Amino acid sequence: MTDQERDDIVAEVRELLGTDMFCFQCEQTAKGTGCTVRGVCGKTAETADLEDQLTGALIAFARVVHDAGVERPCAHASLPMIEGLFTCVTNVCFDPEAVREIIARIHERVEHVAESHWLDPADYQDFSMASLWGAPEDVRSLKSLVLFGLRGMAAYAYHARALGYDDQSVDDFFFKALYETSATDDPDKLLALALETGQTNLACMALLDQANTQTYGDPEPRQVELVVEPGPFIVVSGHDLHDLSMLLDQTDGTGVNVYTHGEMLPALAYPELRRHPQLKGNFGTAWQNQQKEFQDIPAPVLFTTNCLMPPRASYEDRVFTTECVAYPGLVHIDADENGHKDFSAVIEKAKELGGYPEAHAFTGINGGTQVTCGFGRETVLEQAPAIVQAVKDGQIKHFFLVGGCDGAKPGRNYFTEFVEKTPQDSVVLTLACGKYRFNDLDLGTVAGLPRLLDMGQCNDAYGAVQVAVALADAFGCGVNDLPLSFVISWYEQKAVAVLLTLLSLGIRDIHLGPSLPAFTSPDVLKALQDNFGLTTISAVDEDLAAMLG
Repeated sequence: MTDQERDDIVAEVRELLGTDMFCFQCEQTAKGTGCTVRGVCGKTAETADLEDQLTGALIAFARVVHDAGVERPCAHASLPMIEGLFTCVTNVCFDPEAVREIIARIHERVEHVAESHWLDPADYQDFSMASLWGAPEDVRSLKSLVLFGLRGMAAYAYHARALGYDDQSVDDFFFKALYETSATDDPDKLLALALETGQTNLACMALLDQANTQTYGDPEPRQVELVVEPGPFIVVSGHDLHDLSMLLDQTDGTGVNVYTHGEMLPALAYPELRRHPQLKGNFGTAWQNQQKEFQDIPAPVLFTTNCLMPPRASYEDRVFTTECVAYPGLVHIDADENGHKDFSAVIEKAKELGGYPEAHAFTGINGGTQVTCGFGRETVLEQAPAIVQAVKDGQIKHFFLVGGCDGAKPGRNYFTEFVEKTPQDSVVLTLACGKYRFNDLDLGTVAGLPRLLDMGQCNDAYGAVQVAVALADAFGCGVNDLPLSFVISWYEQKAVAVLLTLLSLGIRDIHLGPSLPAFTSPDVLKALQDNFGLTTISAVDEDLAAMLG
């Protein structure tokens, strides 16, 4: 595609929408309808337009693979597809040059597939996103639901692949789903495709669960004190355990400690990672607080995935990125041809900055001085007989899964209040960064178990599903018949993927908040409400009363 053709597409979108950009994929989208000048996340119109172009190139890639009759795209083809989708997740890539580089690679793959199957590459120009954003409301809504779910699932597939795990059926589905979003406007087919996206995401999360646990062991419960020891240290944010593992190997014996941040907190529970004594604890809270918490931090911060926010001047010289994460002006660390990354620049920056001269204590959002993690799938399932007996004895009367993404939008104190008000004879399962709203609360115990069980990262929704299925089997009923309520907070596209998974499993009456997605049209929302009982959160007392019957 020539520069002029690219500019024509951008102009077409802007003329159609009357805006400089258009993005409504995250929960904090401007005015609850869509970012049209600059992303609330900090993304420029240029980068947003390029990510639309990247998505168009990925759809063109899916189309040429379909037309060429390639039933099983090889790993060489699947990886750029997965990287491209992952790059477009909110708070991942802010660097236009990085997006252009991925677009160029996708164009090379399109040309290669076309020419090797006697097709004309000129027939596979980038798909114009104007035809999606300007589609009839319900069609646009359903296609967005599929596209955003695919972006979230791509992040999980990427992390699994980093550990050497892949699933051909998952890889195939990325191509199939993107092709079908461009090939049909039938609402029934698109809704079925959205639910199939959820089904495939369950397989993808299972793959990542296998990759993490077989590589680093099953998570084990751990109490984490919220304090940073004196001396040089590094903060690692994001989700990728493989990057953390490489960093730990390289910091062995250096005198530099390592602390997790955000969604990396569950890494502290994996036995193979904990064998490194310099993996000390957790720094800070959820992603949206980083600009305050990193103010003048005497240590470097490594972002392995989202959620990166535009760094402030007081610490921008000490932020490093890797994988698909990129921001103009920051040092990016790439892997070599063998997948190895050299983190020596991060380690030297830690030594240069020196860390805190004395122990630096801080608190969670609610003033707590410690948090717990490590109640993964296997740990909870080991307690299943005792849990079942406690339910039969009336000691445990209800379970709540309260998890998902955190964010800065007002209304998220709902989740803190909700957990505080859950009855003493109930158990709260949680996962993802939404737990930072309440994970420093002391909820006590019930039937000898902690009332608050942190199951891990957002992808560990797979483990939560397995626990729910195991309990349903034990009681001889369906998951919807259990005394179990789902209260989900969302922000970006991985939460969309997880939501689609829950819906694909037929789980009903999910409470979603703090607001419903801007990309769901009234008719699509009504269909989800009618078929699955999906609803938005309201007042805590009212919601609790409804859940407890």
